[in-house]
Amino acid sequence: MAEGRRGALRSETARVSILRATASQFAERGWEHLSIEGIAAEAEVGKQTIYRWWRSKAALVAECLLEGLLLPEAFLPADTGDVRADLTAWIEAILRFADDPRSAALFRSLIAAAAEDEDVGVRLRDALGASSALAARLDAARSDGELAPGVSIAVVGEALVGAIILRVIVREAAPPELPRQLVDVVLGRGG
Repeated sequence: MAEGRRGALRSETARVSILRATASQFAERGWEHLSIEGIAAEAEVGKQTIYRWWRSKAALVAECLLEGLLLPEAFLPADTGDVRADLTAWIEAILRFADDPRSAALFRSLIAAAAEDEDVGVRLRDALGASSALAARLDAARSDGELAPGVSIAVVGEALVGAIILRVIVREAAPPELPRQLVDVVLGRGG
């Protein structure tokens, strides 16, 4: 038995089955209708197994985000050497995903889960690249002289992710020029 844990050790097969069932149920039903009972039934495990390993459905959703089961990996910004083009393409990819009605519902459910649980919020921010991948891309741009030395990487990331989340919440399709305009506003007009 693992130190500090009650009950049996996790079975990796059961863990993966539970996470896949959570992702499937979340995509199908959304945050409001996601239930431990439904997850347990689809994963073919007992509810007590889920509750033993995760404190809440939010913890399950957070782990699904961490495992990359809810959002496409394409949400990571590329590094072509042109930070403006890379950020514009990154925003375009996320907004295209959010424009699909089924994806938009998933995104709104993730935002609702993030509002309810801090860990889900952190995982959603990370899944959108606002901490690690986006920060690394912006840091590389600063090292290459594409960004001024005083630009706050954290503020740039939060501004871009916040603008994306606002679009999803208000259910308003983004005009084609929005990604470029966001980059211009956040980074300042560039050449």
